[in-house]
Amino acid sequence: MLSDDELLRYHRQILLPNWDVAGQEALRSATVMIVGLGGLGSVLSQYLVAAGVGCVKLVDFDRVEVTNLQRQPIHNEASVGVLKVDSAAQALRALNSYCQIETCSQALNAENFAELSVAVDVIADCCDNFATRDLINALAWPAGIPVVSAAAIGWQGQLAVFDPRQANSACYRCVYPAVDEEGASCSEVGVMASTVAVMGSWQAQEVLKVIANIGQSLVGQLLLWDGFSNEVRRLRTPRDPNCAVCAHPFCAHQGDTP
Repeated sequence: MLSDDELLRYHRQILLPNWDVAGQEALRSATVMIVGLGGLGSVLSQYLVAAGVGCVKLVDFDRVEVTNLQRQPIHNEASVGVLKVDSAAQALRALNSYCQIETCSQALNAENFAELSVAVDVIADCCDNFATRDLINALAWPAGIPVVSAAAIGWQGQLAVFDPRQANSACYRCVYPAVDEEGASCSEVGVMASTVAVMGSWQAQEVLKVIANIGQSLVGQLLLWDGFSNEVRRLRTPRDPNCAVCAHPFCAHQGDTP
C-alpha cells in the first residue's frame, strides 16, 4: 500500500485515469533488470526509478570513460574510472530512496542470470552488441520474462517488445536471425546524445506499460526512428515458425523449456 508521502510524490501519475493508484502500486511491486548502463540504460534507469519502480537490478561490467559523458547523464566527471553500476546506483539512490537498487558488475551469462532473474517482471535490454541481446533473448524467453529492447546509433533508433506471454509476439531471434554478424558500433560511426535520450525514454515508456498492463505495447512490431528527419516507421514482426528459441510451446511457471 502506498504511503502518504508516495501518494504525494507520484501524484501526477496517479491523476492519469488509465494509471491511477492501481498502476502505481503495480509499479511499486515490480522488479526490472536493466542490462547495460550506457546511453540507453542511463536514461531509462532514471525515468523508471523516478516513476516509482520498486526494485531495479543493474547489470554491467564496464567502467565509466570520458567519452561516455556526452550521452550518459547518469554518470559525471567524478565517475570516470568507476564501475558503471556503482556510479548509476549512487545517482539512482539519491533520486528515489523508495526504490531498491541492486548491482551486478559481471557480464551476463546463463549462471548469473538464474540468480539475477528471480522475481524479475521485465528485462530492459540496453546493450550495445548483438551477442548479448541474443543471449538475453535465449535466457528470458523460456523463463517467460518479457524483454523491452532498444538500440541507438548515429541519429537512428529501434525499439521492440518481446513478450513470451503473448501469442502474437516474436522473439529477438525471429527478428534478427543473423546473430553472428556484428553491426557498426557508436565508437565507429558516432551517436547523437539526444538519440539515446529519445530511445531511452521511449523504452522506459514501454517498460511501464508492460508492468501495469495498459496501453498498446510494441509486441509484434519494430519501431524505427530517424532523428535526422524525425520520421517514425513501424514494421510488423511475425514469429518465425522455425525459430530455434520460440518455435515450441513451454510453460514458464513450471520451468519447462523448448
